[in-house]
Amino acid sequence: MSRRTQIGRLIAAQTQEQRARLRLAAAAGAVVTVSAVCLLGLSGWFITGAAFAGAAGAAAAQSFNYMMPSAIIRLLAILRTGGRYVERVAGHEAALKALARLRPQLFHAIAEGPPEAALSLSSGEMSARLVQDVDAVQTLFVRRSVPVSLGAGAAAAIVLASLATPWAGLALFAAMAVACIGGVVIARRLAEPAGRAVQVAVGVLKDRLAALEAVTPELKAYGLEGWAAEQAATAAADHDQAQVALTQAAGWMAAWQAVTVALAVALVLPASAGAALPLTALAALAAIMGIEAAGGLVAALHQNGAAGQALSRLDALLPAEDQSRTRAPQGDAIFLMGAGDPLSPPQRLGLTGPSGVGKTTLIERLIGLRPALSGELGIGGVDVAEIAPRDRRALFAYAAQDVRLLDGSVRENLTLAGSAEEAAMWRALDDAGLGQRIRDEPLGLDAPIGSNGERLSGGERRRLNLARAYLRDAAWLVLDEPTEGLDAATEAHVLTALQARLAERGQGLILISHRASPMALCPRTVRIDGLETDGRVRLASAKRNAA
Repeated sequence: MSRRTQIGRLIAAQTQEQRARLRLAAAAGAVVTVSAVCLLGLSGWFITGAAFAGAAGAAAAQSFNYMMPSAIIRLLAILRTGGRYVERVAGHEAALKALARLRPQLFHAIAEGPPEAALSLSSGEMSARLVQDVDAVQTLFVRRSVPVSLGAGAAAAIVLASLATPWAGLALFAAMAVACIGGVVIARRLAEPAGRAVQVAVGVLKDRLAALEAVTPELKAYGLEGWAAEQAATAAADHDQAQVALTQAAGWMAAWQAVTVALAVALVLPASAGAALPLTALAALAAIMGIEAAGGLVAALHQNGAAGQALSRLDALLPAEDQSRTRAPQGDAIFLMGAGDPLSPPQRLGLTGPSGVGKTTLIERLIGLRPALSGELGIGGVDVAEIAPRDRRALFAYAAQDVRLLDGSVRENLTLAGSAEEAAMWRALDDAGLGQRIRDEPLGLDAPIGSNGERLSGGERRRLNLARAYLRDAAWLVLDEPTEGLDAATEAHVLTALQARLAERGQGLILISHRASPMALCPRTVRIDGLETDGRVRLASAKRNAA
């Protein structure tokens, strides 16, 4: 199934779920437009007829039926107001409920898909995709009632104009056709490209701001605040320029509608020649409302570019659903080509080698955070390239070298590993050498840690990351430089607790470190020398250490 089909399937499922609300919104919208057209047309007929009756003398004025038209006008006004309320509530409720379900579904699909799709985006760009792009998709739901409601209004306008003469109705139909054709041309030539540019510019702006915010201390330390402000201003200027182009397109569409209103009146009035003056007034005012209805149909295209670009950007995030090549691993034993026999929990493997040779790359391929290369790694007797990333990730608890923490509390960061009792959280924190530090906080586990753990030191962030990995129930514990930046005493505490925890839980260990003390935990080590030209990891040696 294609990516386009998958995003379409998600939207179609929500459309089906909100079908009742969307139909109610369409029906209420039709009541609004028909009432508005009839209200203005009937008002014109009524005012003109009443004026002629008054001018004809007291007898004609007294015989003129004021009550029935007045009652109908009031009824139409009530219907228009009530229908507008129902349309807005039903339509936006459908859209908001659909988006509330769509965002988690998108996030779930992204998380389960190929890692290169999600990890290639910055936090700012990902935010733009899941916020601004999904908001743009909202128009696809709100707009579903537009053709029905405004089409009904246009049809009512033609019927009212035809009450004067059939030619008046035909003239109004021609004017509405011209209004629609011209509006579509303006929308496709101006509004759609501008809408697409706005969506892209929002992503670039948020990406730039997020990148600059992440290195704020460095920018201040090197006196680069001015340069950073220029970078942000450039991205903001690009966004503003795209937004101005979109606003100009809306202005051209409004101007075209004004021109076609004048054209419609100019065509309908001569076509109504010979009809009674009240009917001529009715036809002229119906022409005005008919063009407004046709303009509403065209105005719905104003956001087509943004919605289309949003769909394309979301498409790029979603994985293809074809899982025909994937296989499930038959167990939890891992195999590294050139490193000897497979390993199974509770065995331990240490990876060594100079910085930048591919140690982290190797384990990220193993656990599904990078595309795997065929023949390099295996799990449960199956090549990892044939195992879906979600099936691989279920086997590993990973504490990465590059620590990423939520802007939340200690508890919220720990629960990313899965549900756990408070006692288990404290045990994990104690084993990571962070328990007393968190107990000293007035809020304990609910203490906020700031954006990416800014209220913690570098070593504390690393130990919170380690505690989170401890809480995940997985066959293998994968640790990338777990004691980097720790003093000797803290490192000794962490390693002693790690040794006891592994023995107690029966977990396997895959460890990357440049330090001798952590590597002493691993009876089996592999030295990595670099990457081959095809991207495969090159092994320098594999050995078994003394137990």
